[in-house]
Amino acid sequence: MGFWDVSPFGNDDAADFAGDLDDAADPPGAAERPRADLDEPARSDPPGTRPDPRVDMVGAVLERIAASGTDDDLDFGDSPRAVAAAALVAAQLPGGKPVNVVFGPSIPMPVFPDYLVPLALKALDRLVTPPSWLAEDWTDEANRRAWRRTVDEIRAVLDPPQAETLFDL
Repeated sequence: MGFWDVSPFGNDDAADFAGDLDDAADPPGAAERPRADLDEPARSDPPGTRPDPRVDMVGAVLERIAASGTDDDLDFGDSPRAVAAAALVAAQLPGGKPVNVVFGPSIPMPVFPDYLVPLALKALDRLVTPPSWLAEDWTDEANRRAWRRTVDEIRAVLDPPQAETLFDL
């Protein structure tokens, strides 16, 4: 796996994930085209209402990392993909940064459900908790700190500080 920068999609695994997300996107008009496989029932979903498989793809990678304990080895491919998935979820929230269109998905993402926000937080928390090869195996200390700032920025969007209420009226 190669890293060329510390952005969420600045590595081979995350860039491949972006390509997988683009490949899974439901192209316009797909629901109206005749099915080649007649053994499966035709979908009766109106155009534009089919469940988007990219929601499940993002949720699945976040779940795999979030569900791993500190006794588990983190998957080498899933770890950078989880950072990218969390960035995609955060991009849709207030204060979220747009995803790099050069290495990130080129097809607009669906609106992600709210339940992915705490899952993304849990996945990021696991990725920065030892043992975590992704957090620990940077050969350059400046890059490690920059990567951690990237994760912290995503986390801050997913879990913004709450305004303090002095009095309930």
